[in-house]
Amino acid sequence: MLARKTFFDAVRASLFDGVLQKRQVAGLTAILDRGSIGKTDDRWLAYMLATAHHETGRTMQPVRETFAASDARAIALLDSAFEHGRLPSVSVPYWRRDAEGKTWLGRGLVQLTHRTNYEKMTLLTGIDLISNPGRAMELTVATDILFIGMETGAFTGRRLGQYFSATKEDWTGARRIINGRDRAERVAGYGRRYLAAIRLAQAA
Repeated sequence: MLARKTFFDAVRASLFDGVLQKRQVAGLTAILDRGSIGKTDDRWLAYMLATAHHETGRTMQPVRETFAASDARAIALLDSAFEHGRLPSVSVPYWRRDAEGKTWLGRGLVQLTHRTNYEKMTLLTGIDLISNPGRAMELTVATDILFIGMETGAFTGRRLGQYFSATKEDWTGARRIINGRDRAERVAGYGRRYLAAIRLAQAA
């Protein structure tokens, strides 16, 4: 059993500079609640919390790529970055609206991009993200995407069980589940702090 107050007190001090906003608490709660289904490995849960912490700029709420407040603004920012050569890994601007007026830009607690990935997550979650890709901005939906993607390897082919098991614990390598080695040490540090908070709360 996780003593939630103990958990929140611990992460407030170690990860949020002593202050937790209501929306941050709501995001953390959604992940903790989802993590209790099926008794997720403590390290898996800690690393998913760490991933959401990093990918959302520690808002713990679903965000759009570029952190824009609207799809239109995100598209404009991505177009500008693309035109100025700041997205060298992108050959096709996937964020531009298609014939139906839909944009497949990144959304969620971890950035879900490209129509093919929205299609994949529609099948895995049972939530229709093709008719309405904006649903990835709903906290419950974004939480399901986070868990299913990281547990099954749907994002990059790498999954949590490859890095955290009875015989392995690889906090930096686990970043490959999401984005190669980008900010791997930073996210690993968040993960260890979340794990410490989880274990402190379990012992309370």
